[in-house]
Amino acid sequence: MIRKVAIIGLGLLGGSIGLAIREHAAGISTAGYDSDAGVRDAAKARGLVANVCETADEAVRAADLVILCVPVGAMEEAARSFADALPGGAIVSDVGSSKQSVGNALAAALPGRTIIPAHPVAGTEQSGPEAGFSSLFTNRWCILTPGADADPHAVEAVSAFWTKLGANVEIMDAEHHDLVLAVTSHIPHLIAFTIVGTASDLEEVTRSEVIKYSAGGFRDFTRIAASDPVMWRDVFLSNKSAVLEMLGRFSEDLTALQRAIRSGDGDTLHDLFSRTRAIRRQVIEEGQDDDRPDFGREDHS
Repeated sequence: MIRKVAIIGLGLLGGSIGLAIREHAAGISTAGYDSDAGVRDAAKARGLVANVCETADEAVRAADLVILCVPVGAMEEAARSFADALPGGAIVSDVGSSKQSVGNALAAALPGRTIIPAHPVAGTEQSGPEAGFSSLFTNRWCILTPGADADPHAVEAVSAFWTKLGANVEIMDAEHHDLVLAVTSHIPHLIAFTIVGTASDLEEVTRSEVIKYSAGGFRDFTRIAASDPVMWRDVFLSNKSAVLEMLGRFSEDLTALQRAIRSGDGDTLHDLFSRTRAIRRQVIEEGQDDDRPDFGREDHS
């Protein structure tokens, strides 16, 4: 039974976990810590957790589950900071979007401890303690990547915890997770960062024109490209192998598309666009997006 949760890192994900617990799992008590004093103050003001602590040691003391909500590059250091205060029976988890590197980092920092890595596939381009909200995980997937020798009771406890918060839970091998997320999340973000950067560097088109005449496609790229730069820097460096593999495949497909445009091969273009349109319909059918025009935005400007 998970009765007390400690959240290390009180930004978007950490804050949303605290708020979701308050709304959907009232029997669980919460404590939290963030290394930034300003974030701790904001977390207190918003009531993200019941007890905002001044040290990580204080937050994890008596915890049944500790969730690390820090950039993946900071996982090992954050885990080491509370290692001596961690209760013997506590489960340690996280929310990082690359799982092999995080699993290795947590195992190095907390040898012999119960570690069940997790990745709630949810978020927005906003960050910080003001950005969290209790419904962030509703009907979203949370992927657990326990090691082969993981305690099945701990896996079940973490699975039940995320189910309480409204998530759908999937268990997956860490290596496979990293490959899947490279396709569905990491490469799309890399493309968004690149196209927005390219547009801002154009000499023939002024930056004001790029902003003024942003149609839906470019505008949606800017939303993705506004994501937390520290988090995404760490994601690409920690999931380097899978990202580079998928980037190679994407580059090959892009080259084929260039050839089709150059040669006037309309059939190839039409076939590709038809296949990708079908993928969009399947995403909507899975309940992972809104089928209203313009993604349900009220403002169509």
